[in-house]
Amino acid sequence: MSFLRALVGAVRSARHAPRLAVGLTPDDDVLLDAPDDRLAPALVAAALGDPEPAAKLLATTRDAGDWEDRDRYVGRLATFAYSRGEWLDRWRAVAPRDPDALLVSAQLAVRRAWESPARAERLRELDPLLGPLAEEAGRDPVPWRLALDHARGAHAGHAVFERLWEQALLRSPHHYGCHVAALKYLSAQWYGSHRAAFDFAEQAADDAAPGSLVRALPVRAAYEGLRPLPGSGRAPAAGPAVDEERVDRAADRGRALSAEFAAGDPWPAEVRNLLAYVLVERGRWEEALAEFGRTGPYATSFPWAVGGHDPLRRFLATRDRTRAELALRTPLWGPARGIPGRSGPRGH
Repeated sequence: MSFLRALVGAVRSARHAPRLAVGLTPDDDVLLDAPDDRLAPALVAAALGDPEPAAKLLATTRDAGDWEDRDRYVGRLATFAYSRGEWLDRWRAVAPRDPDALLVSAQLAVRRAWESPARAERLRELDPLLGPLAEEAGRDPVPWRLALDHARGAHAGHAVFERLWEQALLRSPHHYGCHVAALKYLSAQWYGSHRAAFDFAEQAADDAAPGSLVRALPVRAAYEGLRPLPGSGRAPAAGPAVDEERVDRAADRGRALSAEFAAGDPWPAEVRNLLAYVLVERGRWEEALAEFGRTGPYATSFPWAVGGHDPLRRFLATRDRTRAELALRTPLWGPARGIPGRSGPRGH
């Protein structure tokens, strides 16, 4: 019987898997962390040693109060400077007090400190840099998001973290990056619990404006509960077991938000990648395949790189696995289910 089941499974996969690829971006066309049209020229110029386009881009986001894009651009520019920093050194030499250059430099310094075996000590050494940067940032919440990340790694107590969180909210009550930073602090991986993380994420999502990525925060809480502890291969043990119904409700909320954006829109790409991860972990294969269809060509390092994986390879492998699992569950002579674009709304 086991041989027969394996044979039928192989036939199902061969019959249905090709049709389940309809609507998915071909493997060779999938892009990892592709920059948008505003960031791409700044990265190209930085590769040539010219910081001016990056400086103009960040100045534009600061003047316009475009905090979500500003946060993304700061992170991406700091990541680029991690391996190719000559352009940032030149920027700092020409404009040593430029707030945008200081912010990218601070983001880079925090990343390097996080990677140190003496993380907490190295992060505390950055206090003289981060404190004034945040206090002098005016309406900008991004330095406060960075301060929240720094405080978590430096083992700041709840009182310190709450003070930083209040200041972040004063700048931008619905800033996605600050909410993610707070959620991490409240997770069972750090100083909270699954319940605390979900309570925070659900309340923030309820309060968020339509279309805001904060509405997907419960998906992030679900991920924090599902992912294994570093090096252990098992889910976090702190606090009560992860509430599966709450995880599924979070996934449903994430799917509703994803459907509000056009398929292949780069803006919600990270949220969609994260949602696909959660749906796969829950064995919701048809919905996961639909979400992979909505991602279009945009794979993101998070969450696929967590644990030291090659993110693009893991994205593609998980997408293939989703197709295979769905093919195995499709009747041998029945129609293929879950083809992206045929299993619910895809946005506008």
